Amino acid sequence: MSGSPRIVSIDGVRGVASLVVVVYHCSLIAMPHLDGTLAAWLTQSPGKLAFAGTEAVLVFFVLSGFVVTLPVLRVGFSWSRYYPTRVLRLYLPVWASLVLATVLIALVPRDQSTMPEGSWMRDAQAATVTWSSFLDEASLVPASYDINNVLWSLRWELIFSLALPLFVALAVAVRRHAIAAGVVACALTVAGRIVEMDALVYLPVFMIGALMAVRLDDLRVWMRRPRGALFWPGATIIALMLLIASWLARPIADAGSIASRALWGFAGVGAVIIIIAAIGWPRLSGLLERRTAQWLGRVSYSLYLVHVPLLSTLAYFWGADSWPWAIAVGFPASLVLAGLFYRFIESPAHRMSRFIGAAISQRVRSRLA
Repeated sequence: MSGSPRIVSIDGVRGVASLVVVVYHCSLIAMPHLDGTLAAWLTQSPGKLAFAGTEAVLVFFVLSGFVVTLPVLRVGFSWSRYYPTRVLRLYLPVWASLVLATVLIALVPRDQSTMPEGSWMRDAQAATVTWSSFLDEASLVPASYDINNVLWSLRWELIFSLALPLFVALAVAVRRHAIAAGVVACALTVAGRIVEMDALVYLPVFMIGALMAVRLDDLRVWMRRPRGALFWPGATIIALMLLIASWLARPIADAGSIASRALWGFAGVGAVIIIIAAIGWPRLSGLLERRTAQWLGRVSYSLYLVHVPLLSTLAYFWGADSWPWAIAVGFPASLVLAGLFYRFIESPAHRMSRFIGAAISQRVRSRLA
């Protein structure tokens, strides 16, 4: 495992998933203004894949379970270096995004009564920021976030990152039975959706990524086996349909019903298969290794953090009736802002976190010597 090369295609997966999240939040601005029939057609057809934002977050979680576990399995891994590096790598860009969001909220007043009742823009966007609300969201402790709406998922990333030794220990312990353990994890995330328990939905998804990491060599051997021409395309289509199964079933399974919640749980299974296909299917991995997908992967964390503050600010700036302007300008502007945020905030934050992590690890080793 120590010599495993970097899997470039999964960076492309991360990039595409981040773009899907941006499109999803654009759709939340637009949906209250669309005809009901059109909205139903968009959300209950394969077109939903273009803005399956919540489902795309599950892809992030599987990827985190996979890529964060891999270094632990290599010779020379240091927990004393991992913790400060990982925590700072998560928190520093988050704090910068909250400062950005706070500045934008201060510059562009937000009258929530001007937005459609029950809309995402009205109910999930902060109109003001206090020191208390800022520090609350900066801690990544709350379950919901209004200053920067996307931070709810970073809370789960933090929980997984802090509990990584438990995930790795369990994954190694059940290594020989990884397939059975993966099936159990999938069943748990489906059950979590049915009983509406977030921890049961998300933590098993991270676990599946960890299981993939401990069996990566065996997974690659399996991937190299001869397959029929339709195997990988078929697996990818199935994965994508599982990702949005609850939406496709809306005509017969109402939102909130047990059947709908169960199908939503299968989105985690779809996320896992998508990542396996991205690694194992040469044609798909080739697409994901192209320059555009790789650039999106590189700036994906920045794009994830900055797009909602920008989109919501533009929506309030132009007003509810001018929502197309917010989307038309906000989408490309989010990409530009993500590039700038990555260069001037995220990349320096990564270097700082690595430096601090190395310094702390060195001090710990010196004391133990």
